[in-house]
This record gives sequence, C-alpha cells and structure tokens, in this order.
Amino acid sequence: MSDHAVPPPEPSATQPSGGARPGPGDGAPAVPFGGRPAEPGGGSPVTEGEVLDPCQRSALISWLAFTATFTTVRGVTYSIRSGRGPFRNLSLGGEHLHHYLWGIGLLAGVGAVAVRGDERLRQHPVVAVSYGSGLALIIDEFALLLDLRDVYWARQGRISVDLGIGGVAAAGSYFASLPVLRSLKNRRRSRPAG
Repeated sequence: MSDHAVPPPEPSATQPSGGARPGPGDGAPAVPFGGRPAEPGGGSPVTEGEVLDPCQRSALISWLAFTATFTTVRGVTYSIRSGRGPFRNLSLGGEHLHHYLWGIGLLAGVGAVAVRGDERLRQHPVVAVSYGSGLALIIDEFALLLDLRDVYWARQGRISVDLGIGGVAAAGSYFASLPVLRSLKNRRRSRPAG
C-alpha cells in the first residue's frame, strides 16, 4: 500500500445501510478537506474541530467553484466587452451562445450522476466543482433569463451580480460559522441532563 492510500474504514453497526448518504454522526468517518481521514492519536495536523463530513466537503468545493467561476466569467465578459485580451464571443451559425447554456449542460451532467451514479461518484470532487461552476454560469446570466432579453450590461442586469455576490456571501458565512456551530453543539451535548 502506498503512503497516500487510506484503508477503508471498518464496517460498524452504526454505519447506514441501503446506500443512504452518510451524514455526521452516522458512523461515517469525518474527512478533512484534504481528503484523508484524520488519523487516531493526533497523527493528522487537522484537529477534530476542523473536519468536514462528506456533505460539507462537497458544499465547500461547490462554493469555491461557484466563487471562482462567477468571478472569472465576469472578468472574461468585461474583457470581451472592452475589446482587451484574447477572449471573443462564441457564436454558432451567427447566433451568440450565452454561457448559461454551458451551465445548464454542467447541471444536467450533475443531475445524471445524482440519479444514476453510485455514492462514490456522487461524492467525487468533480461533481461538486461541476455543480458550483454550472450554477455560477447560470446565475451570471439570470437577468437575461428573467427578462428574456440580453440585459447583461444594462441596469436590469444588476440582479445577476446581486444574486451571485449574495450567494457567495451566504455560503461563505455558513462555512465561517461552522466552528462556532460545532462548539455550541458540543457544549449542549456536554451539559448534564436535567
């Protein structure tokens, strides 16, 4: 076995059966963001308070992909509009292809994995990245979809920016609050009943 291989966890009576997605407290090993379970006895630099369960890890990866994609797409479209840089609009048969189309394609792929994929595929980081990136491509052109006309640079297009920034802020706040929420949960558990 190589240095990077992690043996599978021993099955236990607390693990869910029937293909249910394991969650916190279901016997599923908590895995730090780096992808390797924390080693017993403190062998990992990740402390117990910094560990993410598989659902939280996927959500974090999706949030990072959303943020990076939304920011990049805004920068690229600004570059295209100003005529600077190597980027140009993509057209097919004289019809401009909006980037929300690529987002719909990515979300369709994620949906196919969710419906037909096994648990290992659903939890794969590529699925989380595809979801976050696809959602960002759609949200960036939300105003166009709402008004059914190209208002990307018009005043009405501001709703796309507001939604994107609001989504980034809300998800970022969630991840920033995780240590506080865990601390509160641990305090409630450690209080004597009565």
